[in-house]
Amino acid sequence: MRIGFIGLGIMGTPMALNLVRSGQPLTVWNRSADKAEPLRQAGAEVAASAGEVFTQADAIILMLATQAAIDDVLGRGSALFAERVRGRTLIHMGTTAPEFSKALESDIRAAGGFYVEAPVSGSRLPAEAGELVAMLAGESDVVERIRPLLSPMCRDAIACGPVPNALLMKLAVNIFLISTVTGLAEAANFAASQGLDMQLFKRIADGGQMASGISRIKTGKLADEDFAPQAAIADVLKNNRLVVDAARAIGTPVPLLDICGDLYAEAVEMGLGALDMAAVIKAIAARAPKS
Repeated sequence: MRIGFIGLGIMGTPMALNLVRSGQPLTVWNRSADKAEPLRQAGAEVAASAGEVFTQADAIILMLATQAAIDDVLGRGSALFAERVRGRTLIHMGTTAPEFSKALESDIRAAGGFYVEAPVSGSRLPAEAGELVAMLAGESDVVERIRPLLSPMCRDAIACGPVPNALLMKLAVNIFLISTVTGLAEAANFAASQGLDMQLFKRIADGGQMASGISRIKTGKLADEDFAPQAAIADVLKNNRLVVDAARAIGTPVPLLDICGDLYAEAVEMGLGALDMAAVIKAIAARAPKS
């Protein structure tokens, strides 16, 4: 089976590299062509256009940041859409609104294509290590057919039922992620404002019962003020808003995410959107009363 991969951002590039390094024939495309060069060097074929990916691949992975980008690549709403998706399997690995994914599945199936949701839990480092956890949703036979394709990228792939259950599960996991990292940033800001040794803070936080893989990564960033992006603030804000919108739609309270959303929005307004989410500490610090 020939695979296509569209979307070579912070997550997409290491994911696609793991696929091609596993020996999987791969055709890739990205709107910014320079981002495809590492894939070319690794042995992937770089398409000249998104349309070329569809002509060459049986299954196409979409790792795109926005719903508009997905619609544009698929030619949704035009005659191109049916031509691109008919007989092909579309694997949506990004994070979008669940209702968007549900409608997309309906349109793809109506056009004679197949669809699987497969959002992932993890950031750049787990993506590089092939240690992501995928959540899968769709028709069970289609899910099982594409499952082996994910193994070079994911250490686990868990079926969650019909679309949009995988994206709903991803949003639930994101509540845990965003509130945890934001709480850690607040703790680090408190420690720093008290004049405490930040390397000791890191050592103690990393050695306690609350430590986790993600917390150890972020304590390092906070202690060293290293905010090179693994999960960028602008993307976290987008995902935060997706959670809040989904919760509002059914009347579920998400008070922690309401607060986090304000902080990440403030961080974006401060010009920090491209930095790692740990840089939300700067928005927290900025709330200190001015003397």
